[in-house]
Amino acid sequence: MPTPSPIVWLFDLDNTLHDASHAIFPAISANMNTYIARVLGDGVTPASAEAVNAARLGYWKRYGATLLGMIRHHQVDAADFLRETHDLQALHDMVRWERGLSRLLKRLPGRKILLTNAPTAYSKQVLRHIGLQRHFAHHIAIEDMHVHRQLRPKPSTLMLRRLLKKHRLAARRCVLVEDTLVNLKQAKRLGVRTAWVTQYLRFSDPIGKAPLPKMLKRPAYVDVKVKSVLQLPSHLRRLRSAT
Repeated sequence: MPTPSPIVWLFDLDNTLHDASHAIFPAISANMNTYIARVLGDGVTPASAEAVNAARLGYWKRYGATLLGMIRHHQVDAADFLRETHDLQALHDMVRWERGLSRLLKRLPGRKILLTNAPTAYSKQVLRHIGLQRHFAHHIAIEDMHVHRQLRPKPSTLMLRRLLKKHRLAARRCVLVEDTLVNLKQAKRLGVRTAWVTQYLRFSDPIGKAPLPKMLKRPAYVDVKVKSVLQLPSHLRRLRSAT
């Protein structure tokens, strides 16, 4: 029998490899609200919570990320935004993860690449704290997601296509492991195989207002739905045969 093609794993970080919804996302969200309120304010009085939430939701729906809307409409500096919103003094106390992740990544066949919309400094700190950094051949953070000098984070198919070309990867050999459905949907359009991780999902919007539906069915563009990344080995056959 022919040897199966080696898989290349594209792992998301937040709410995929650790529980960011527990404490990290609320802290980042509070920082983001403060930052956006200052930008939308009149220079003296910050904007209202209603105005901030409207901007966050509106830009997220329109561009796939609030940051992109802040850059386009308010000339916000991306590095400054990311630095301030991810300034978490007690990060080590906030991180929650499952035991056994390092063993899983070691035994999971194929190369692993971290692909996160989080900034480099934050994502490296989380990986070091969990002890996973040595398992990844490449660490691709949001600062690395520029196409034609414009920021193109997930779910950008343009960015993902560029990534595949740069690393000489066939889309059909790659598996994107993610908690965010729109990112999986766009990756599937390029022929990337998809694994949806659900256990850390709390809300269906970035401001924590819209609860998830009780029944989370697997969409057609998701090849494998797992509660935990620890379950991936039992789905290898399905992921290898997915088209």
